[in-house]
Amino acid sequence: MANVGDFLEWRQRGAHSEPRNRAHARAAVAGLFLLSGFVGSSWVSRIPQVQVERGLSNGLLGLSLLSATVGAVLTMPLAGIAVARVGSKRVVQVAALVLCALLSVLAAPSPLPLFLLSLFAFGAAGGTLGVAMNAQAVLVERSYQRPIMSSFHAVFSAGGLLGAALGGLITASHISAERHLAVLSVLAIAAIFPAFAQLPLGDAQTPAPRPSSRRFRAPDRRLLALGVLALCAMLGEGAIADWSGVFLRDEIRASAGFAAGGFAAFSVAMALGRWAGDSLSARWGSVRLLRVSGALSAAGLLVALTGHGVLLAWLGFACVGAGLAVVIPTLFSSAGRLPGTNPAAALASVTTLGYAGFLAGPPAIGFASEAVGLRLALGIVVMTSLLIALLAPVAGVAAPHARQNEAE
Repeated sequence: MANVGDFLEWRQRGAHSEPRNRAHARAAVAGLFLLSGFVGSSWVSRIPQVQVERGLSNGLLGLSLLSATVGAVLTMPLAGIAVARVGSKRVVQVAALVLCALLSVLAAPSPLPLFLLSLFAFGAAGGTLGVAMNAQAVLVERSYQRPIMSSFHAVFSAGGLLGAALGGLITASHISAERHLAVLSVLAIAAIFPAFAQLPLGDAQTPAPRPSSRRFRAPDRRLLALGVLALCAMLGEGAIADWSGVFLRDEIRASAGFAAGGFAAFSVAMALGRWAGDSLSARWGSVRLLRVSGALSAAGLLVALTGHGVLLAWLGFACVGAGLAVVIPTLFSSAGRLPGTNPAAALASVTTLGYAGFLAGPPAIGFASEAVGLRLALGIVVMTSLLIALLAPVAGVAAPHARQNEAE
């Protein structure tokens, strides 16, 4: 969000100066990231109760949740086309309103087919908002001419933690999921309207691409390389989210409470790492940052997998969270600045590949664990983390900022 330096600069130059507009745009985009994380985690916090209320088996619940993920993945390429046609500001406005409105529908009584359709639409709106708000973040970052992308993703993480914590408290208060999500839906819609007027309009003012460039095409090799890195990072995120607790319970013999602490350590470290990500990116450059991030993630998970004891495992998972924290923001920043490509289409391509990893990672770990055991199966994340470190130079092709330390 807007920092003290921006505010003082605005006061020195006058009330109608660029720094004020720039700071307001940054705050507005940060608000979107906060909202997105908060809405998503608020829904996740009520999934167990919705499962009980609907009488869903684990299989039907899995199918329901898969419909949301499929909606997000299928819509992301289309979101890139929409941003290229009408600008990210308009797409953000529509997607944010739809996402907030659908929140009130998810826990309402409805037939199963309508529930699945609602989740598909919820995922589609979330995926569209993800592409468009990252395009907005790229515009704001350009105006600052220094790395700030990680701060937006840090705000997203903070929104997720806030939504999860509030959802837990409301659940403990025995307030129904339907009432909880309906009230949040109305409050969220009311909260985002003030931010809409401050969103940057830059990409809508650029010359329109040729008609042929508006159609979704397979990404070129540079985008594929960035997408592979995103796939590796989000595969790791999904694997730790789904399997860290199981690993602590089955392999370390931790109690249920201590088993949940592994993902908590991962999540907190990721949030803190994103707050530090911009300063590290400015100091080291994107290539060195990705090398260190991949190495830290791999080393941390090796500690968790080979060590003994809950605390050592927590430390290892925290290192994975800190290592993966800045990978996605760095890749999105590089994709949005890749020469010769439309930023929205580039972001859509990288995001789609990333979410494919998030979707495929946990099942891949599960299948591998049947053959070699969970401890060795999680070694897949060690390998994908090392791949991030090895392929880090591809993030330097966009030369995103003035200070470049990409040639080490």
